[in-house]
Amino acid sequence: MSMIDDIVQLEWQAFGTVQNEGGRASCQDNFETFEIMRKSQFLAWDVATLAAYYADLKTAAQLGRNLIQEKYARMMASTAPAEYAGFAHLLPPLSLWQQRTIERLVETQVEWREAFAREYPHMSGQARAIRTADDTPYTTSFETYLRGELGTYSEETLGAYARMIDDFEQEDRNLTTETMAHTARLYGYASLDDAERKTGGSAS
Repeated sequence: MSMIDDIVQLEWQAFGTVQNEGGRASCQDNFETFEIMRKSQFLAWDVATLAAYYADLKTAAQLGRNLIQEKYARMMASTAPAEYAGFAHLLPPLSLWQQRTIERLVETQVEWREAFAREYPHMSGQARAIRTADDTPYTTSFETYLRGELGTYSEETLGAYARMIDDFEQEDRNLTTETMAHTARLYGYASLDDAERKTGGSAS
């Protein structure tokens, strides 16, 4: 198996044990969709960031931490703030550097997500809402999801991720577009343009 496959397997194991207030969610038994969504993201990453995150997952498993549970818990700061306030002190604290780095990375990637929406409106319409302002108790935006996920990374992984994002910026690349291109191919489309066209949008 590749490192990406190993990462997905570790995440899947953690995802399966996430405790939901309303009981087990159907998505926790849908490995095919989970694999496509997560693998699409990791296929766009560089090796240094993959290796750092893989180390995080292995360390977390050894310590009995569930990074996926923590990710969803952190999202509740926006989607369920009153409930979040009751357990926020139990989550690993983030350093000032982590907080500032996360917000910088989120700002950059929200801009990329909005650029993707302009170029591929139909594909974008099938994905999450973009901004935290659009969160509800039942739906989580791209911005909130990303902020929650970055909040689970160690400082080493966050540093590697930040360097990768800086490289994308310098090379005028869009991480959202590249991730969605992998998603389209894993779903059987020839390309992102092909997926946009065949699912009812206009080819860019």
